[in-house]
Amino acid sequence: MDAPSKQITTSNRHSSGWYTASEVALHCVPSDCWLTLLGLVYDVTSLLPLNPPYLAEPMLLRAGGDVSHWFEPRSKDVRLVQDPKLQILRAFTPQGRFIHIPPQGPISDWDNGYLLPWWLDDQYVIGRLSPKTRFVCIKNVLLANEVIIEVPSEETMKEILERYLPINSHARSYSWEAVVSDECGEFVRVDMDKSLAENGITDDSDLYSSMGMAADHVVPCIHVYYDDDLTIA
Repeated sequence: MDAPSKQITTSNRHSSGWYTASEVALHCVPSDCWLTLLGLVYDVTSLLPLNPPYLAEPMLLRAGGDVSHWFEPRSKDVRLVQDPKLQILRAFTPQGRFIHIPPQGPISDWDNGYLLPWWLDDQYVIGRLSPKTRFVCIKNVLLANEVIIEVPSEETMKEILERYLPINSHARSYSWEAVVSDECGEFVRVDMDKSLAENGITDDSDLYSSMGMAADHVVPCIHVYYDDDLTIA
């Protein structure tokens, strides 16, 4: 189907642990700072006020974005480069020294009272960045409205429903149906414990891209039909 004009990008944390780059990008201010690193999503908001502003600044410059190029993929530790003047290895800090990177010499405001640097500390990891996302249209047949949501391809329909709840708080009282690849164009009820692909809802975005069309120009549509009102808004 042709894509409806209204697109929604969610910004809350998700029980699935999967995130899209678009929603990570929404967390880009000092009071709400997320970063992606080697496929993981970090919430470093709590670190920023505990450290000098000049150490937080490089991370804020990349807030809502990716810093994988600062790190070694194998060790997941900071990349080391040769200092041309001192002829020693030092941390790769293209935007300046950042939190938990030690100084090269004595300094009064250096705090080394942490057990692990933030990039190796699981307490800051909130999930994973989806390497493949999909756009899906959800049409409320009762109200005759529809929205497009970008979702990680790894999520189940039940987890996609959670993303839809801020738009329709009674979504759990609806039946979810879609056209699947082996049902001759007819809408059938989807298995909420399976992903879009596992339900036979094909992803043709690569085909559209090869034809010069935007990936979200044509998207699969899920129809939600009202059953009863057993949920509480």
